[in-house]
Amino acid sequence: MKLNNGQIAKFLHQRYPFLMVDKIISLKKNEKVLSVKNVTCDEPFFEGHFPEIKIMPGVLIAEAMAQTAIFLFYDEKAAPIFYLASAKTRFLHPVIPGDQMNIEAVPVKIIEGSGIVKVSTFVDDKKIATGEFSFKVRT
Repeated sequence: MKLNNGQIAKFLHQRYPFLMVDKIISLKKNEKVLSVKNVTCDEPFFEGHFPEIKIMPGVLIAEAMAQTAIFLFYDEKAAPIFYLASAKTRFLHPVIPGDQMNIEAVPVKIIEGSGIVKVSTFVDDKKIATGEFSFKVRT
């Protein structure tokens, strides 16, 4: 399954400038999600991080990874709010304007209302970040 920006907005609660997923290119619920985040030179965070050498903040790379991971729980009829319970990330290379982040999320363990997810992020064929996130649905 693929999801466009409108379908993403119906499921994710984040909005511009904090929406970090442009499209879902492959979705197999509870199995695997592939997303894309296009990093443009006019992203608001580049004004201050850093003006002389624009680098996407690691926390926003992690946010894109977490937003992608949430789609493992995708339900077109419901849009629960997920709380990030824990995050362990490793950043291997910087992300700069013009990069396209390809993000892959796979479950480690999914329990009703929560889960642990492994995520890898690539620019071209270069791995730029990895992470493990746990989520809990707001009750």
